[in-house]
Amino acid sequence: MGWIIALAVLTAIALIPLGVSVVYDADGLVVKVIGGPIKIRVYPARKAPKDAPSEENVPAKEAAASPATRQPDKKTGQDEAPPKENSGSVNDFLSLARTGLAFLNDLRRKLRVDRLELKVIMAGSDPCDLAVNYGRAWAGVGNLWPQLERSLKIRKRDVQIECDFTADEPRLWLRLDITITFGRLLALAARYGFKAMPQLLKLMKSKKGGV
Repeated sequence: MGWIIALAVLTAIALIPLGVSVVYDADGLVVKVIGGPIKIRVYPARKAPKDAPSEENVPAKEAAASPATRQPDKKTGQDEAPPKENSGSVNDFLSLARTGLAFLNDLRRKLRVDRLELKVIMAGSDPCDLAVNYGRAWAGVGNLWPQLERSLKIRKRDVQIECDFTADEPRLWLRLDITITFGRLLALAARYGFKAMPQLLKLMKSKKGGV
């Protein structure tokens, strides 16, 4: 009985959706991280208390006197020269890059768009120009939509294009929720992590001067 409960718990954890939610409206861009039923805003960041000094409020003289600024060399009295750049193997880098691109390609196929809502309000006082722009907008959506559906799994979508003869400029409202289950993400990380680990070790070894 215990193993059944453990299996049910592991299955529930594997099905937890992880992802991001992006909303753009008149107030600007808002990005939230999704973890199951919880959404945490990461952009814009919450404002710090007014009493807490920030780096932007530090006077220029204090910033110049900060120990974090560049110090002259004690022996020569001149600024220290930047460290020499060591070049790495192109073949080793390309091998790691191919693994990374394969991971991103598999990740794209596992991602799911839970919600895609787009509302565009066309602006203009001339009915003829507005009608032309309205038709072009729908033509652009018609050309773009099949490509999106081939690239991503879209669960819920709603696209609207409207006209406003009194508006001064076009306006847009967008909401995009993209998720992937924890189990799929863990499986991808394990699969490509095992592939990338020998390549990373080889790069680290060559950086230290090994063979």
